[in-house]
Amino acid sequence: MLGKAKDLIQRAVTRLAALQRTDEDLARIRAAEATYMDSITQGDFQAMTELNKTLHMEIARAGKNPYLTSYYEKLLGEGQRLLHLHFDYVISSASQTKLGRDHEEIVEAIAARDADAAENAAHEHTMLFQRRFLDFMQQNLTSQMKIS
Repeated sequence: MLGKAKDLIQRAVTRLAALQRTDEDLARIRAAEATYMDSITQGDFQAMTELNKTLHMEIARAGKNPYLTSYYEKLLGEGQRLLHLHFDYVISSASQTKLGRDHEEIVEAIAARDADAAENAAHEHTMLFQRRFLDFMQQNLTSQMKIS
């Protein structure tokens, strides 16, 4: 249920950000994205987890809907535990090269004020997280179990 709720809210706040953002909002989003990308380079999982949330909250605030922003923050908090669990797996796997690129697509759609592209990129971001987490679970925690 968390995944579906997060997907819907993430798509909504990202769409709103594309429609409502100011130049100052965009500057904060870009700064948060750059800081997040630096944490990937350093392989600092704790910082990556916190900075990922910071980036997403800057996007949500740019959408100018305090109700959705508040709810989204709660969902991101729940997701942070899962995110931290699998970052070391993602960093060491081939998907590291794509880590952060999905954020770039979101940010560029917001910059272009393309609400449809922003929403689609946000959805793809959620689906990518879910695929990575399932891969992590299968390779690290359920390798001895039979999953059908």
